[in-house]
Amino acid sequence: MAKTAEEMIEGFRAFIDYVEGLKALDEKDWSQPISEGKWSVKDIMSHIMLWDKYFYEEAIVKIELEQPLTVRHLDFDEFNANAMEYAKTQTKDELIAQFIEYRTNIVNSISGLSEDAYLKSYKDGDKKKFSVHSYLRSFISHDKHHKKQIEKYMKSLK
Repeated sequence: MAKTAEEMIEGFRAFIDYVEGLKALDEKDWSQPISEGKWSVKDIMSHIMLWDKYFYEEAIVKIELEQPLTVRHLDFDEFNANAMEYAKTQTKDELIAQFIEYRTNIVNSISGLSEDAYLKSYKDGDKKKFSVHSYLRSFISHDKHHKKQIEKYMKSLK
C-alpha cells in the first residue's frame, strides 16, 4: 500500500528522534568503526547530515521558493570522502545539532508544499527528473539502512 505524503514526511522526521538518542553514546563508541573496514557512527552521521544539507539547499528550498533546482547527480565516493573529512572537524553534539537542523528544515519545507508540488516531477541541475515523493522514499530507505548498521553495532557493545 502506498503511503500518504503525511506518512512519508513523518517517517522521514522520525529519524530525528533516533539520532537524538545517539547523544548517549560515549565518545569512544561514537568515533570507532562500527566493524572492520566500516565507518564510525560519527562518519555515518556526517554522511547523512551532509546529504540532507545538500538536498535541502539544492532542491527542497528551491521547490519551496519556486526556483530552478540546482541539485545534481554527484560522485558518491567523493561526496562521502568529504563527509568523512568533515566529521573530523565536528564534535558529536555539533554533528547531531546540524543533522537536526537540516532534517527539520526539510520536514518543515515539505510539510508546507501542496500535494501537486509534492508529487510533481521537477528537472534537476542535470535535467533529470526529481520529485519530493521519490526523494523521501529513497532517503527513508537510506536512513533505515544506516539505522540497522548502527543498531547492530550498538548491540555488539553490550
